[in-house]
Amino acid sequence: MTFAAAPVGTPAEPPRVAFALPRKVGTAVVRNRVRRQVQAHLRSVASSMAPGAYLFTLKPGAAELDRDALLQAVDTCLARLAPRAS
Repeated sequence: MTFAAAPVGTPAEPPRVAFALPRKVGTAVVRNRVRRQVQAHLRSVASSMAPGAYLFTLKPGAAELDRDALLQAVDTCLARLAPRAS
């Protein structure tokens, strides 16, 4: 995950999220399924995310993870960012 904080003094906006899923992750159907799962999870935790822009890059092994493991990995990335974003 790459994060770019919103400039200080800008009006509060919801976090902006983008995804980078290379073809090695799987077919378009697989990539879209993984992306939709992560998007839905991020919507549920958006209120606790720091304002700014997020780029989630998923590696080829992401498609083999079950949903819980995938979302746990996303939460781990967000937790690592939390101390720096405050």
